[in-house]
Amino acid sequence: MTRIALARLGEMLRKQRGQRGIREVAREIDVSPATLSRVERGNVPDLSTFGKICKWLKLDPAQILGLEDIRPSGREGQEAPLIATAHFRAGQAVKPELASALAQMILAAQRMMAH
Repeated sequence: MTRIALARLGEMLRKQRGQRGIREVAREIDVSPATLSRVERGNVPDLSTFGKICKWLKLDPAQILGLEDIRPSGREGQEAPLIATAHFRAGQAVKPELASALAQMILAAQRMMAH
């Protein structure tokens, strides 16, 4: 899996948004225009926003977090989705290293609970 730098997330958002207005795209992603603007300028989003942005960009979050696909197998060879959610208080920025470490910890805990 090719890794994408977290710092490129804003660039990717701007490119995908194109000439469309920030408010219109923010509504599609289900984030505030201010939040979308901050991420486009290079701020690290909280995990909920990160997930919404990855979904809108059609990116696997593992590509950005540098994680290997560790999803447990589902029924009949289908993968079971991992569901991890975290919320940080508004206004706090999380360093990319901390976000990556937290993501790894959450996914490892989920993997352990799935067995």
